[in-house]
Amino acid sequence: MKFGLLYEIEVLQPWDENSHRNAFMEALEQIKLAEEVGFDYVWEVEHHFLGEFSISSAPEVFLSAVAQHTSRIRIGHGVALLPFGYNHPIRVAERAAVLDIMSNGRLEFGTGRSATQYEMEAFGVDPETNRAEWDEAVRMIPKMWTQ
Repeated sequence: MKFGLLYEIEVLQPWDENSHRNAFMEALEQIKLAEEVGFDYVWEVEHHFLGEFSISSAPEVFLSAVAQHTSRIRIGHGVALLPFGYNHPIRVAERAAVLDIMSNGRLEFGTGRSATQYEMEAFGVDPETNRAEWDEAVRMIPKMWTQ
């Protein structure tokens, strides 16, 4: 059996100038402890504009910090939002490749389309085409890593 953690980085109101930083630093300390006690994975989501629910709009940045403070635990980027309105597939492939390098090959890569209408509207992602865009990106990214 394998054990892991999933982070969305929630920050409840009222916020002050340290609230967001403290939430990330607390998560980082928890992950360091998780590695010490034998956890296998840590996953970080990507969400945008969801207020208290999740402030994790740039998971690869946070996961790079995790990579520098850990040595064994697998690092899950889950999920990278792939409809083109969120992230261009080339940029996703580049960021994931650098994260894999910085983590010494510990990256686990997950993809998704987003589950919230609010995020889709904010980025101009068409709910009618986001599955096709996701499918195209999922087929493109592995080729970018190998060709």
